Amino acid sequence: MTGDLSENTIDLNADLGEGFGSWSLTDDAALLDVVTSANVACGFHAGDPSIMREVCAAAAERGVAIGAQVSYRDLAGFGRRFIDVDPVTLADEVSYQLAALSGFARAAGTEVTYVKPHGALYNACVQHTGQARAVVEGVRRIAGLPILGLPGSELLAAAAAAGCEPISEAFADRGYTPEGTLVPRREPNALLEGTEPVVRRAIGLATRGEITAVDGTLLHSRAHSLCLHGDSAEAVDRAIAVRAALTSAGVRLAPFAPLA
Repeated sequence: MTGDLSENTIDLNADLGEGFGSWSLTDDAALLDVVTSANVACGFHAGDPSIMREVCAAAAERGVAIGAQVSYRDLAGFGRRFIDVDPVTLADEVSYQLAALSGFARAAGTEVTYVKPHGALYNACVQHTGQARAVVEGVRRIAGLPILGLPGSELLAAAAAAGCEPISEAFADRGYTPEGTLVPRREPNALLEGTEPVVRRAIGLATRGEITAVDGTLLHSRAHSLCLHGDSAEAVDRAIAVRAALTSAGVRLAPFAPLA
């Protein structure tokens, strides 16, 4: 089982390749030196063919697992706007994105080993059964890869039902509601401020399986992967601090989806 990690092991993932043309957002090279898995934008919310090729090649050189970060077709909104896409169309668009990134991964001598929805699609698939099933169908018809998502989500339930391994994920720098969902980015406390709170979140999750919600509620989660967002000025320093703290705490870092 891909996600059957020991209690002392966790994966670190980050969203990479989120530039477009001459515009860049993340320091892909620096983050690839820290994370164990890379969620690579597939061109629908960010990314273009050259960026996809470059990130896949750099990840392969470093032994970092490559995941397809599929999205709504929403470059203008960076994939953060819900779109009521017909399920058939959504499944086709997921297949299209996964197939495109798979080509670049193979050219770099490796494979895409998992899939993670991005932004609004990720959040929609927590409760939207139709879209969750469409995402899974889009993945399944290309390759029955593991699918990364929020614990208890419709996405992970649909993945399990379709024979695609569901992988639970937690976020080091996002606010959680008492129900265990993410605080919407437009609301207060959506993001944790500063490096220390992010490090404490990572240690609590990896060593005790705990996350504290914005109201103080203690949530329990056995996530196999911890997401570190790369779209902030302090992203690389935070990621380095998280990795160092986890290592010091005796936590082994390894991709949940081993390299092909």
